[in-house]
Formats: sequence, C-alpha cells, structure tokens
Amino acid sequence: MLPYGRQTVDEADRRAVLEVLESDWLTTGPKVSEFEQAFADFTGSREAVAVCNGTAALHAAMFAIGIEPGDEVIVPAMTFASSANSIVFQGGTPVFVDVDPETLLIDPEKVEEKITPRTKAVMAVDYAGQPCDYQALRLVAERSGLILIADASHSLGAACHGKPVGSLADLNAFSLHPVKPMTTGEGGVITTDDSQFAERMRLFRNHGITTDHRQREAQGSWFYEMVELGYNYRITDFQCALGLSQLKKLPEWIRRRQEIAGAYNRAFADIPTIEPLKVKSDIEHGCHIYVIQLDLEHLSMGRAEIFRALRAEGIGVNVHYIPVHLHPFYRERFGTGPGLCPVAEAAYERILTLPLFPSMTENDVSDVITAVGKVMNYEARV
Repeated sequence: MLPYGRQTVDEADRRAVLEVLESDWLTTGPKVSEFEQAFADFTGSREAVAVCNGTAALHAAMFAIGIEPGDEVIVPAMTFASSANSIVFQGGTPVFVDVDPETLLIDPEKVEEKITPRTKAVMAVDYAGQPCDYQALRLVAERSGLILIADASHSLGAACHGKPVGSLADLNAFSLHPVKPMTTGEGGVITTDDSQFAERMRLFRNHGITTDHRQREAQGSWFYEMVELGYNYRITDFQCALGLSQLKKLPEWIRRRQEIAGAYNRAFADIPTIEPLKVKSDIEHGCHIYVIQLDLEHLSMGRAEIFRALRAEGIGVNVHYIPVHLHPFYRERFGTGPGLCPVAEAAYERILTLPLFPSMTENDVSDVITAVGKVMNYEARV
C-alpha cells in the first residue's frame, strides 16, 4: 500500500540525533534555540518558538494573543480539528466560515460577514500547502482591529507574492508531524515578528515558569516562579537536531513535491470526472497533499466506493477533512451542524487525497496515475 504521506529520514538525520543523544542536554538545551533561529531565518521572521506538536503551536498562539471566554475567532470549516480546538482550549468560541469552492481556502468576503464585536482574531488555514489570500485577509483584519493567525501546518516552504510562509500573518503555526513537509517526529513551531508574543509562548510551553533548567544552570540558581498557567509543551533537543538536519533539505523536497503534483495535473487533465484544486498564480505551492474533487454526478459510485477501489489497487488514498463543525463535539457544544458552511460540506462529499511525498519514485507516481485512470474510466457514466 502506497501511503498518502511518508517521512524521509537519511543517515545525516540519524547522525544529528545520535550526537545529541550522546550529549548532556536532551531537552531545554542549546539545540532548541539553534533550531528556532534557523527556522526563523528560513521563514523570514524575527522569532520562532518550538513546541512539542502542531496542536501545541496553535494553542500557544491562542494564549499569546489572550483568547479567553467570550472571545470569538473566525476559522475555516475545512481543516483539521486542532485549528478550532486551540480556540476552545482557551475558552474562546470558534466561528466557522466557508471556503472558496475551487481552492478550499478561507473566503475573505465570508470572513468579513462573520465579524462581531466579540471577534478577536482570524485564523487562516493553508489547505493542501497553498497560502491563503493574506493580502485580502490583512485588509479585513486591519479594518476591524483583529489579529491574523496562519495555520501553516501544510505550507512550510511555500510563498505568496515572493514572501515566505511564516512571515505572512501576525503569528504563523506549523506542524512537524511525519507526513508534513519536514519532521521532528512530533513537533511544532510558531513564528512571529512580535517579541512579546514570542516571550509569552516560551513562558506558556514551560508550565508558565519564568526560567527553564538550562537557564537556571547557567545562572547557578535553583529559584523559579510560575507566573501564568502554562503547559509542558517543550520540544526535545534531539527532535530539534533532527529538525535542523531536515530543514537543510526542505527546498529540495518541496521541488520534488511540486514535480509530482505537476505530473498529476498533466495526467488528470483529460479525465473529466476529477478536478484537482485550483492554484493561484501569485503563490509558490507547498504541495503538502494532492486533493482531487470527484464529479459524482457523472460517476456510477460514490466517494466511499471509489476510495475502496483505489485502496484495492494499492493506493493509500485518504480524505482531508471532515468539516470541523460536523464533528459531534462541536454540534453538541456549539450547536453547529449541516448547512452552516455549504461549500465545505459539499466538497467533503467528493474529495480524495492522493499519495504525495518526496521519496516517491517515478514508478510510484505512475502507479497512482494508472490506478486513478483505471477506476475513473470504469466508474464513469459518460
């Protein structure tokens, strides 16, 4: 079974991790700040704060901007649950907004319609690796005095108008899960140009305590104070060593992802029953996942049957995502449900994610194209 995503780990990665495992610092050590600086440089931001996973990154961002009960944050329905969950963790209310039908990215016009006096921030999600329209979103946010957050978990290595993802919003959250553009095993990073936000997030990841063990060791002190209710969201030094090694190879991996996506685009152009997501002309796509939309009106079977047929061909397709407002938790806690975001709901019924990762061989790519063509030709009514 060819999975939809897979990490790439080589000998240089293993050596980097082993070097740290043999050192005195496995956590709160020098590799954390070294990785943060390298990540900030890569994304064109002033500050980067590394944490234990992408969900922690989003949660830290919500803490940094002071989300609390009564606050609303606008978030697209087409995303992973963590985007909205991070708002709820702080007692805030996620306000779900619909997406553009061609890109499945947050629709800035619909964002404006959802703003109320309780709205504090807008969270954009770079679905599939394509940056959102941050110019339009920035205008919307500035008109209403809102903070702009990017859930950039899919888009590390992408760019918009020549500016790298990570420098496009007030805070930009990344996931370093194994299927993401690069990995630290589990891990997350938040980038920002605001030093106060960065300071609050570093406090938050360390129980709300003012110093960590390495800082106290350097000071020859045992004393510390807990000044906020924080979490243990720290990342380890050996994860950061892996991240430093992986970051060097990321541009090459993004190019390979783009090559594979281009091969898919060319192959599927002549299959009328599938449509890849549209790509804007002013962006550099991160190509985290490759999503097709099925023309179910001209197919004899539904998405579930096509999903099973492709997996029977050895193609590990997936679905990204069930719209968050349709999950039982949100329906029961916030009264959401069908009809709230009709574009996202309709897209969910017909989307499939195909395998896409840098270590795919040409034979792997050909296998995917052949299997998709076989299933689509068999299922088509016309």
